[in-house]
Amino acid sequence: MKSSPAFVKQIGSFFQVRKFIFIATFIPFITNATIADENFNQCKINLAERAKTAGFSPYITKTVIDNISPIKRVISLDKKQPEFTQTFEQYIKSRVTNYHVRVGREKLKQNKELFDKLEKEYGIPRQYLVSFWGLETVFGKHKGKMSVLNSLATLACDQRRSEFFTLELLNLFTLIEGEQVSVDQLQGSWAGAMGHMQFMPTAFLKYAVDGDNDGKVDIWQSEVDALTTAANYLNQIGWQSKERWGREIKLPKNFAFNKVEFDKYYPLNYFQQLGVQQTNQQALPSYDIQAELYLPSGHKGPAFLLYPNFNVIMTWNLSKSYALSVGALANKLVGANGIEFLTKEKSNVQPYSVVAMKNLQSQLNSLGFETGEPDGIWGPKSRHAIRSFQLQHQLIADGYPNAEVFSTIKTVVTNAKLITQDNNQESS
Repeated sequence: MKSSPAFVKQIGSFFQVRKFIFIATFIPFITNATIADENFNQCKINLAERAKTAGFSPYITKTVIDNISPIKRVISLDKKQPEFTQTFEQYIKSRVTNYHVRVGREKLKQNKELFDKLEKEYGIPRQYLVSFWGLETVFGKHKGKMSVLNSLATLACDQRRSEFFTLELLNLFTLIEGEQVSVDQLQGSWAGAMGHMQFMPTAFLKYAVDGDNDGKVDIWQSEVDALTTAANYLNQIGWQSKERWGREIKLPKNFAFNKVEFDKYYPLNYFQQLGVQQTNQQALPSYDIQAELYLPSGHKGPAFLLYPNFNVIMTWNLSKSYALSVGALANKLVGANGIEFLTKEKSNVQPYSVVAMKNLQSQLNSLGFETGEPDGIWGPKSRHAIRSFQLQHQLIADGYPNAEVFSTIKTVVTNAKLITQDNNQESS
């Protein structure tokens, strides 16, 4: 949906747009370059050289970069993100709370005129905007107090995701040099996200909108600017206005897990044929849409069908637990149910640690079930590898690292070692 020129004032002078395009086109030629260095002072030198090559002024390459300092706590926070350290039940219950629902509904009433306008201009249902707002900053209460410059520089100097955060830093320099933001106002999260809706610099640069028409974009103080920018962002990255994010569903007993791969889309009627129902045990709708089965806690927990808009939510935050929280809170804000499974049943799913998951990934790799470099994260490769292992050993193939998987693989690995030892003894 296109926005009217009178209402939308996209951020950016000619200089700013030119600089962003320059960086975007220049970077692919140096994608192997990295500023990361254990010595922060050397990293700053690398950053200054990178910024100079990208065409920034001495104000950036000298003054701004010279004043950057590391924040040690940022690295520890990066390694302990709740998406990877909490069970799904723990994660969602701490975010989709009665407080979020109550205050979110108040915000819907208080800003009705604004949301009417945003829905008309951008096609984003209001409950999703408020859901993002509540989950990101509890409606502006917790916008973050860390230096965005120092946080981004700390992460850019760390090897793990250096290139990503270096690009965010370069785009923040563009905002500073174009006088769209001032260094003094740059406070946000440990990961460099800013304002009511926690935009990264690149998202701010590409999608920011002067919603209140005061001649500037202030995502820290202006709720209108922040929410309008969020609506523009979701619209531009592909939100389908007439579709929902997905739905909670009920799997039949003895569901044919072997017929469904995870992280893969199928026509909705395919799930109908497999006996999947709505939570009220009614048949699934018959409209034409692609859907993905997702079991955040395995077959013992809630089950969901995810529609294309779910991937749009994940563009905002690449975590399925987060995206499910957005969907669940949005539902509750307009009077629908949250996640019914969690209100009716107590999950028997035992949490696993990052260390245990890394060990499992290593064991799966050793048996030929490829998970990639062990990182302790239950991602697509790990789901695929676990599912393949489960199918081979006649376990319920839900792709989840449950107790049965851990115990079975321990036995398999132990037996494999004994066989190897016996063979070595026979050959010696």
